[in-house]
Amino acid sequence: MPLHTRIFIGLTVGIAAGSCSRLFWGDGPQLQQFTTYVAEPFGRLFMRLIFMVVVPLLFSALALGVAGLGDVRTLGRVGVKTFLYTICATSLSVLLGLTLVNVFRPGDGLSSEVRAALQQAGVPPPTATTFGPAENPVLRTLYALVPDNPVRAAAQGEMLAFMFFSLMFGIGIAMSPPAKVEPLINVLEGVYEVVMRLIELAMRLAPYGVAALLFTLTARFGLDVLRPLLAYMAVVIGGLCFHLFITYSVILRSFGGMSPWFFFRQISEVVVTAFSTSSSNATLPTALRVTQEQLHVPRDIASFVLTLGSTANQNGTALFEGVTILFLAQFYGVELTLGSQVLVVLFSVLAGVGTAGVPGGSLPLMVPLLQSVGVPGEGIGVILGVDRLLDMSRTVLNVVGDVTAAVVVANSEGRMPAQPSS
Repeated sequence: MPLHTRIFIGLTVGIAAGSCSRLFWGDGPQLQQFTTYVAEPFGRLFMRLIFMVVVPLLFSALALGVAGLGDVRTLGRVGVKTFLYTICATSLSVLLGLTLVNVFRPGDGLSSEVRAALQQAGVPPPTATTFGPAENPVLRTLYALVPDNPVRAAAQGEMLAFMFFSLMFGIGIAMSPPAKVEPLINVLEGVYEVVMRLIELAMRLAPYGVAALLFTLTARFGLDVLRPLLAYMAVVIGGLCFHLFITYSVILRSFGGMSPWFFFRQISEVVVTAFSTSSSNATLPTALRVTQEQLHVPRDIASFVLTLGSTANQNGTALFEGVTILFLAQFYGVELTLGSQVLVVLFSVLAGVGTAGVPGGSLPLMVPLLQSVGVPGEGIGVILGVDRLLDMSRTVLNVVGDVTAAVVVANSEGRMPAQPSS
């Protein structure tokens, strides 16, 4: 049975068992003891298995992702245009997601009593990276971003600072002579592969961990706690659809010289493959073939842009991460200042660069972002059960964004043939 099916079964069993237990035993001591000493510890241990590899994953993924972008210097205009498109399109997707969350506020559906209980159960006290009122917010933000000791920052959970260090480390690799840093890149790639294997092992426990987490949640707070989750799903999918059909259509018309109707008709095979596999990497061969044969993008541009985009141009993942972080902050009653939200935008873009193009590759990188704004990392378990559908949806946006980038870059180089008007 596929893992995502087992996770969904775990989600259903956890909700049903927790709801029935609350119905029959209420807040009785038997249910409290089972929740406190059995269900909750198992769920937390599952989450800690994922937290365990966050620091090495974060460092290796971001450093390798940014270092890989260093190759664009040797590719002239095509590389620069691809990089600029990636940054702009990803930033737009995150801003769209944050706007939708602030407008619709899907995490506000909880009563004050339930939210107070959630805060008491899991929200850590604010740290140096939780940006609240300060005498000088600009300096406070800068000090929190740039660590004086990256090892200490990682140990103390100051993950925004550690992400900044990883970013700068990747830039340093990109600026160094390739022959001298090749052994270091090999080591980082080895660390990255090891961490991904450990995550795969941890995810084998996901069906049981999700069941335990959702049992604890519904047994303590009832089904009302799940209503914001449905609103969250609607906001994520709505944002992905808007970006896919509206934003990309405008980009194609304005900068790609191509009819959106023609574009979407030609890439239907890419969309189906991305949705079914939930993997940008697995969709890459299909995307390359369709982009060259159906859209007539030159092979050299298609190969470069799509290969780079399968790792760096993760628009859907960045939108998903921005929405999820703000949703969980609302869910747990953590108010984020404007400075915090700006940093969520910035580091969601960076996390998109370092996200693996495999199913669920974005989830571990969200933990430090959550912790850095005062939301417990265990909050990721709230959305884990519904992530499969959202993963399939955001992968479509990721891959279509790569193909759109290839069209835009090829058109800017004057290397696209005349396209049908409709």
